[in-house]
Amino acid sequence: MTRWDGLFADLEAQAVAIEAAERAGEVEERIRIESGAVRLVDRLRSAVGGRIRVRCQAGTSVDGTVRRSGSDWLLLDEGTGREALVSLRTVAELAGLGRSAAVPGSETVVESRLTFRIALRGLVRDRSTVQVRLTDGRTVAGTLDRVGADFVELAEHPVGELRRAAEVRDLLLLPIQAVVLVRRQL
Repeated sequence: MTRWDGLFADLEAQAVAIEAAERAGEVEERIRIESGAVRLVDRLRSAVGGRIRVRCQAGTSVDGTVRRSGSDWLLLDEGTGREALVSLRTVAELAGLGRSAAVPGSETVVESRLTFRIALRGLVRDRSTVQVRLTDGRTVAGTLDRVGADFVELAEHPVGELRRAAEVRDLLLLPIQAVVLVRRQL
């Protein structure tokens, strides 16, 4: 090998190294861009079946297995014959999710339209006695009677009792934005 051959070989090696570094930088930048598109709901959709811990406003914590999630809510099976419907708007911290995420925007049209308000309507149809945790830290119990545009109506009565006129203490209108979570016995 001549000196010229060595010089050209060295220049080619440098060019290959520069190209590899640029490619690695592009890959890292693409990963950052794609990671920036991942939403909380994408992380939660990939966690279905996994156990997580959720800390919400008003000092409320819930541990459970992720059963479903929607655009602004999460359904956890607490494992004690009880489930909690959590408003994502009130979530301060989630633990136990792991690193995976569903592809952003891959939910169906129906899944993307299942809001917390619509999930509350399901509880109205179910007529189960529920406990509602509010952002001010209080818990009220009863049966959800109806869901309006921005409120839910609760017939307040003791847990374990059916909604009967004689048992209803009061009708409470709860702004949906004040609801942290709704628990019900299965």
